[in-house]
Amino acid sequence: MGGNSFGNIFKITTFGESHGEALGVVVDGMPAGITVDRELLDKEMARRRPGQSQLTTTRQENDQVEIVSGIMDGLSTGTPIAMLIRNNNQHSKDYSDIARIFRPGHADFGYYSKYGIRDHRGGGRSSGRETCARVAAGALAKMFLKSFGIEIRAWAKEIAGIRAETFDIDEIEKNPARSPDKAAAEKMVKAIADARSTGDSVGGIVCCRATSVPPGWGEPVFDKLDARLAYAMLSLGSVKGIEFGDGFASAGSFGSENNDPMLPGNKFAANHAGGILGGISTGAEILFTLAVKPTPSISMEQTTVDVDGNPRQITIAGRHDPCIVPRIIPVVEAMTAIVLADFALMQRCAKIQQ
Repeated sequence: MGGNSFGNIFKITTFGESHGEALGVVVDGMPAGITVDRELLDKEMARRRPGQSQLTTTRQENDQVEIVSGIMDGLSTGTPIAMLIRNNNQHSKDYSDIARIFRPGHADFGYYSKYGIRDHRGGGRSSGRETCARVAAGALAKMFLKSFGIEIRAWAKEIAGIRAETFDIDEIEKNPARSPDKAAAEKMVKAIADARSTGDSVGGIVCCRATSVPPGWGEPVFDKLDARLAYAMLSLGSVKGIEFGDGFASAGSFGSENNDPMLPGNKFAANHAGGILGGISTGAEILFTLAVKPTPSISMEQTTVDVDGNPRQITIAGRHDPCIVPRIIPVVEAMTAIVLADFALMQRCAKIQQ
């Protein structure tokens, strides 16, 4: 019941609403003695926070994290780490007109059907703001994964149908679209601005890769590494699809083309599988791709119904991202880190000698 916790050993529980007093997360299972890098935590939060560029919502939140337990002298103590992020810039009145009206593309109808009540102020728990707690937890997971040399990077492969044709990893954080292709990023930014000017929104495709993940991580049969990564990514409200490696393209290939030939030293000549075979990491880079839908909050007039089933017209006010792709990228990295941290700890239970 509840659905607010994720993980087996490295386990997170998030709480709070978009327009409540605060959001937060409790991280249980963080090993003791890990250096907690405050600068890294602040950097990760800044990458996700609203109001960071002309492409995002104008809501201004500092997203400063208050660590209230589990850390002493800059080290994790092995006990639950509780973190709090205060809301300081709510405009709940922006939502008063839709208290009894369901917003198209949102979770409003689903929450009302399930609970008989919903938080209309920005969506409550269904709001993308909930992900700030995930990013805080993901930052801790990244700190733990440093000892393995694991690096996780995500980027915008496509926005509004405009695809990155080149890849420069250093370019990703230099443009507001978070694209590895500078020329494509400029076109993406314009497409997002154009959509915003007409009251509309756009979606895109996000890629994520994790390097230096050791072979052998993943639990048969239901806790496969790719299954858990898919679970993590599809728990994000705007993600509507995921594929690993060649993904859907593999359906049109021959086995002789799709198999990854092995080489001496437990290496692979290709990586069509995306670094996971049989649900277990191979040591090759883990690579997956996500489909991210357009932001459902748009200012164009739409047709809907109210809680009594009456037809209504709706125009959504408030402050919203015309494209969620750039801000979901640090969230994707955070959830990937949380999954890998969990499997790192589970792997220690797999055999006596590592």
